[in-house]
Amino acid sequence: MPDSHPHRTTASFGTLPVFMTTISTILGAILFLRFGYAVGHLGFLGVIGIIFLGHMVTIPTAMAVAEIATNHKVQGGGAYYIISRSFGINIGSAIGIALYLSQAISVAFYVIAFSEAFDPLIRYLHYEINTPLIDKRWVGLASMTLLSMIILSRGAKIGIKALYFVVAILFTSLLFFFLGKSNSTEPFILSAQIQNPDSFFFVFTIIFPAFTGLIAGLGLSGDLRDPSKSIPRGTLWATLGGFVVYILVAYKLAISASPEDMASDQLIMEKIALWGPIIPIGLAAASLSSALGSIMVAPRTLQAMGYDNVFPGAGLNSWLSRGKEKDNEPTNAGLISIIIGFVFVAFGDIDFVAQIISMFFMVTYGAICLISLLEHFAADPSYRPTFKSRWYISLIGAVTSFWLMFKMNAPYALLSLIVMGGIYTMVSSYKQKEKGLVNLFRGVVFQASRQLQILAQRADREDLDEHWRPFTICVSQDTFMRRSAFDMLRWISLKYGFGTYIHYIKGFLTEETNKESKEILNKLINLAAGSKNRVYLDTIISPSYTSAIAQVIQLSGISGKGNNMMLFEFSQTEPEALEEALNTHDILYATGFDLCILNTSYKGFGYKREIHIWITPADSDNANLMILLGYIIMGHPEWKEGIIKIFAIYQPEAVTRRKEELKQLIKEGRLPISLTNISLISAEGNRGTREIIGEVSLDADLTIIGFRHEQLSTEGYKLYTGYNKLGNVLFVSANKKKEIN
Repeated sequence: MPDSHPHRTTASFGTLPVFMTTISTILGAILFLRFGYAVGHLGFLGVIGIIFLGHMVTIPTAMAVAEIATNHKVQGGGAYYIISRSFGINIGSAIGIALYLSQAISVAFYVIAFSEAFDPLIRYLHYEINTPLIDKRWVGLASMTLLSMIILSRGAKIGIKALYFVVAILFTSLLFFFLGKSNSTEPFILSAQIQNPDSFFFVFTIIFPAFTGLIAGLGLSGDLRDPSKSIPRGTLWATLGGFVVYILVAYKLAISASPEDMASDQLIMEKIALWGPIIPIGLAAASLSSALGSIMVAPRTLQAMGYDNVFPGAGLNSWLSRGKEKDNEPTNAGLISIIIGFVFVAFGDIDFVAQIISMFFMVTYGAICLISLLEHFAADPSYRPTFKSRWYISLIGAVTSFWLMFKMNAPYALLSLIVMGGIYTMVSSYKQKEKGLVNLFRGVVFQASRQLQILAQRADREDLDEHWRPFTICVSQDTFMRRSAFDMLRWISLKYGFGTYIHYIKGFLTEETNKESKEILNKLINLAAGSKNRVYLDTIISPSYTSAIAQVIQLSGISGKGNNMMLFEFSQTEPEALEEALNTHDILYATGFDLCILNTSYKGFGYKREIHIWITPADSDNANLMILLGYIIMGHPEWKEGIIKIFAIYQPEAVTRRKEELKQLIKEGRLPISLTNISLISAEGNRGTREIIGEVSLDADLTIIGFRHEQLSTEGYKLYTGYNKLGNVLFVSANKKKEIN
């Protein structure tokens, strides 16, 4: 992701230009042309609702902008720079192009509004002097031409100088309006409105461009001496100032004119003001200042995207990012913006243009609030803004923005999201994958995981065996020779438990072995990516396998709960390799671990169709764990066609009683094991247990057999031998009896 950006060689603007650009856009054409319409259709209370609803988006966005701007230097591109540096260039491009179009179209919107200010003069000339009735679009096109010539020749500095003048006129016209007298003979009613009014959200869509001023000020970021200081101050003060003025104007309109007059006369403020002509003059000043603000900001957004190579073709990006040699003024990007402005000025419909820019601005506001929200939850140490908003304020802004998009115009909202999705796909097709969004969400997931782990640990109760689930850990040095232990772990942990697979590296911790461990971990991750699993992977360096086990069992569980089961694995042809691992069985038993030992044969796991569970009189503590493990393994999609068969070996006099007990256990435990798959075998004759299991489970894909902890002290690894005819065998020893039902 590029870190450099178009810099002005003479970046000298302070807070005042940000404030003026923002406030002049906020108190712009909509205030003069459409606030009377809004009060007439919705009444004073309805417009107050619009103002508050609009500021549920703009105030959180202003605070988010202030927060992000004080965390790092916001360079050229304003809102685009913020979004692309948080979400990544690809997503930033999709939103940035939409933002740029809304800024460029805003130029046309304000020029059209500027031409509306000439309506009284056009009517006067037509009716009093008998001149032809001029189409206001010609005024708009002439104004657009003059504005284009000024910006292309003189750049942003002449625009800022003009802002001082037009903002003075703007506030003067508002003062004359507030000093004007009421023309209404009707008593003031809070909810007074015309009959058959336009819907609330349609009016909101028309009015919303009045709330888009903070983006205008943000767009000057590349021209500011100290963006981290000027952007927060300028945008916040302008947003709050606009909020107060809106309420005062709505109240003044409501007490000074009837709903019918406000709905039918878009220049109703002219009839209320102390001196009427000041209102068209103020409208012209406000529209001109807003147009100046937009035409200064839009090219800078486009230039910034060209600098980031957002568009296909190095030549196009180079051309768009090119500026004047003296101050890097974006003349080429400005030319494109002017062409777009001319196209929409030719339409001449202010309401149509308002609906388009409302949608794109709403997406931008929602994205900025979402960035702030995610940054709060990611808790990245590098995110240290000097101005701090609150996560719930950003949440309100983000949710309100996306909700309002669909309330305003659902087809437009859906279309805008589809267009941005298409832009994202296009940009991703020729740009390298970047990790801006991944890193942001990784931080959020990390913090959520951390909190959940702490909650899980605090809620853990050792005696609640009825809620037992396997938190299994496997330490193996044969990872790249046999995959059976990893397969067993991923089956156990996919749905019902948690698995940690650790590759053992023999040696001492040095720079070389540490490097080796990282390489092996990357190799493990790549290998695991090809299978359906939820196993946490890691490596451990230790002088011996025994010491590695001792280290591992002291580790806190990654799941947030302590590990409760150890899985060892050995090859059927090399059972003596298990001896070193078994040296730790006393420690495992003392620390409450269940022990599973997987005997891997050349048959492997076969077709994953049958699991045979063998229960003997010695398995009073093991039986339930063995059945639970069979059930858990069967929950993996690779075993979806499989069945569990239970075989129990008992003395003849106990066969009937034990069979009923097993059936009752399966029934009450709601286990998906057919009662017909429970077989009891009488332990009579001279046949040994190994012989019986070898005959019955010859074709089983996995055989589960229990063993007692005490047997290890006398038999060692030989306890697991003598099953050469079988496929893979899982030997299970429960530390304590588990509850199934």
